[in-house]
Amino acid sequence: MSRPEDNLPPDLFYNDVESRKYTTSSRIRNIQADMTHRALELLDLREPSFILDVGCGSGLSGEILSNVEPEEGGPHTWVGMDISSSMLAQALERDVEGDMLLADIGQGVPFRPGSFDAAISISAIQWLCNAETSDVSPESRLKRFFDTLYASLKRGGKAVCQFYPKNAQQRSMISNAAIKAGFGAGILEDDPETKSVKVYLVLSVGGGDVTGAVSGMQDVDVYDSRRRERKRGKEFAEKKGGKAWIMRKKGQMEAKGKVVKATTQKHEVMTGQPPTERPKAESKPAQILHPRERECDVAAMYFQAAERETERSRSSREQCFASAK
Repeated sequence: MSRPEDNLPPDLFYNDVESRKYTTSSRIRNIQADMTHRALELLDLREPSFILDVGCGSGLSGEILSNVEPEEGGPHTWVGMDISSSMLAQALERDVEGDMLLADIGQGVPFRPGSFDAAISISAIQWLCNAETSDVSPESRLKRFFDTLYASLKRGGKAVCQFYPKNAQQRSMISNAAIKAGFGAGILEDDPETKSVKVYLVLSVGGGDVTGAVSGMQDVDVYDSRRRERKRGKEFAEKKGGKAWIMRKKGQMEAKGKVVKATTQKHEVMTGQPPTERPKAESKPAQILHPRERECDVAAMYFQAAERETERSRSSREQCFASAK
């Protein structure tokens, strides 16, 4: 069966007919409800929160957010954004409680920094991996989305994005874009190695280990941007007092013309090269000129320059006369 995102862009695919079919299908509603409840479980919100629903469609997930029981941390207030005007029209017909915005998530999340406590996205972000025209860059759209999503969430906020990756490349592209934006990220799979597998990208603002921040993530592979950068820095960091540090310092001293101590025998054993001494530069006694002598030297310099200029002028005139004849 073909994937919807392989046929048309989302704003064209979800026209009035498809939007109504999607909203009224009992099968789709049940699947959407299960995935939304799973996303809420991973968010683990203990009190009523302000949530962004990315790709809200006709408000099926938003209805669940509005109806979370108080003992489960609800009800939640939500704002949704979607690129399909037909989907949003269905939500208005159904009189859902949340506010909604017609917007392309590939152009970014257009809200003030730190606006939301959390975010969810059900079956939406895989659309960002498609390029309908040659001037569309999936990498740029993913970067814009995750950068602005990160900014719109409060410090310590979390986001759960359920998506359907077409292949391992799309999965990696999406998770890498989230990590580069600064998120601590983990990927969780429900019903792996089956046709009904569900993939959840769990994100935490400010990096950090999402397995501790999110319940149910203890056995999940985690991608932590801060930990990765620290490890990379340690790998390439120059240890003070080490061989590379010493050789660099010696090179700096030699460049300044200072006398550098010969390389030790230990270096000869390690490198197999005999120690070499830098030849000392011959020192010349400084020549001190009397002020009057310096003036004479300057005058002589100017006189020589004037003679050279006169010679060039004479030669030039002779050439002109020769050519005239």
